[in-house]
Amino acid sequence: MNVKTKCFSYCDIFQHSDKMAQNGGLLVDVEVEPSKSEGVESVKEGLKSVTLGAVGGEVNSNTKNMFEEVDAIQTYQNASESDIGEVGRQRINSVTSNHSIRSYDSTGVESAHSGEALLPDVGYHGGGGGRVTPKNKKTRGRENTPLIRGSGNRNRSEYEDLDDEMFNNWANDPSFTDLIREAETAIDQGVYPTRIYQGSSGSYFVKNVEGKTIGVFKPKDEEPYGRLNPKWTKWMHRMCCPCCFGRSCLIPNQGYMSEAGASLVDQKLNLNVVPKTKVVKLASETFNYLRIDVEKSKAKKLVTEHFPKVGRKFNRLGLPPKKGSFQVFVENFKDADFHLRKFESDPLDPDTSKDFQQQFERLVALDYIIRNTDRGNDNWLINYKKSKAASDGEDATSTSIDVAAIDNGLAFPIKHPDSWRAYPYHWAWLPYAKIPFSQETKDLILDKISDMNFVQDICDDMCGLFMTDKGFDKQMFEKQMSVMRGQILNLSQALKDGKSPLQLVQMPSVFVERSRGHVGTSEKFRNFSNTFTQRFQKKAPFFSWC
Repeated sequence: MNVKTKCFSYCDIFQHSDKMAQNGGLLVDVEVEPSKSEGVESVKEGLKSVTLGAVGGEVNSNTKNMFEEVDAIQTYQNASESDIGEVGRQRINSVTSNHSIRSYDSTGVESAHSGEALLPDVGYHGGGGGRVTPKNKKTRGRENTPLIRGSGNRNRSEYEDLDDEMFNNWANDPSFTDLIREAETAIDQGVYPTRIYQGSSGSYFVKNVEGKTIGVFKPKDEEPYGRLNPKWTKWMHRMCCPCCFGRSCLIPNQGYMSEAGASLVDQKLNLNVVPKTKVVKLASETFNYLRIDVEKSKAKKLVTEHFPKVGRKFNRLGLPPKKGSFQVFVENFKDADFHLRKFESDPLDPDTSKDFQQQFERLVALDYIIRNTDRGNDNWLINYKKSKAASDGEDATSTSIDVAAIDNGLAFPIKHPDSWRAYPYHWAWLPYAKIPFSQETKDLILDKISDMNFVQDICDDMCGLFMTDKGFDKQMFEKQMSVMRGQILNLSQALKDGKSPLQLVQMPSVFVERSRGHVGTSEKFRNFSNTFTQRFQKKAPFFSWC
């Protein structure tokens, strides 16, 4: 008696949603080819098709419970031929001419029976349709699985995506890589990220195994205008007022790139006001997924739990990883508005005030270069610690103050705001904005932003970052860089003229566009005039105060 097995994988099922709805999951169909041996008819009557439900994670059978059925099959593995003929049950495996039972794994190699598998070893048979014999094991058709690499016994985590062996790995930044590994380990052990209920996007506090918050993750598809945004206010905004939905000067659903881009500019200029931010991939049950992804994950877990050999055929276990920005969490910081109100009644001492002014100017320089359209006093932070005298068991501490620029997801516009709102910088109304830029700030960034080659290096690094997004468009990116180059030009001029941050934001908006006549030239730069063209924006937004 010859036995053929056919396995329809989840990949095949979910490519045909109409079939999925009818069949519900993984179908193992067994066809029996009759031979001249005895008891064939009884064997055919005993074999049944078993269906494993993929929706809801429940196991169904047309006649009996599936596991009772399989247990009955295992009971007769070593039974005699006459017993098999009477009962009509036999282990579903390849049978030799001597009726000794043999099993073959997915590569066609003969293997011993293992108690870990409740289903027969199934493999993909290409076009030929002939029976598997030792002669054609190596030449038979095989399923092409280029996305699966490494050993079959590899320990695969919930969030692992096998299409990229190098994701979440930065060879030049091992400390950040270790931090992401902590987050992944915590998710594997059930310490899931928690959603931040403030704001208009789906953002999450990521923790380590001890439950300590180590970062903030913002998935791409849960941004304010993403398709899986969990906040009902944005859904109402999109459904009830689509004409005012979004910001015309920004590219939709690129907030996570803007977050990482702001960190890149901060590092290039040594401003040290943006917590380190990079693009990562994470998966967690607490993220907002489509229901079909959740049900597929449950079904795969169920299959892997009961049928490990079948489970190893899946490209990924668990939920699909989400791509987004991961920003290192800063401790003991509070909203700037909280401390600024206190400073009005309890002014800072001269040394601390000078230190704060310098960090404030770095924040101004960053926001102006990236043209942040969402900088209020509630999304930049201050960590202020007063001095303490030495006491029993504690050393004396001096006064310190630090600034952190977070929420940089609405930056890098393709044009200056010119529609309804101006999206001003709210720090421009603070008294610190009326003080001219300090010499320390000029020494820190003026030489860099005055160097055209340095500016182009920033643009090149930004291009390398933004190109990793699937929706990257070269023309749109050039528009973003023309705005940024114009902002850098204004900032360098303001620093040279000794202007204040308030005077800086009052300067006319300018674009510095790449000259079309010199695109592709062999020389990197000749001079500023023959490589770029300068253009001022004439149109102003309707409201200039919001």
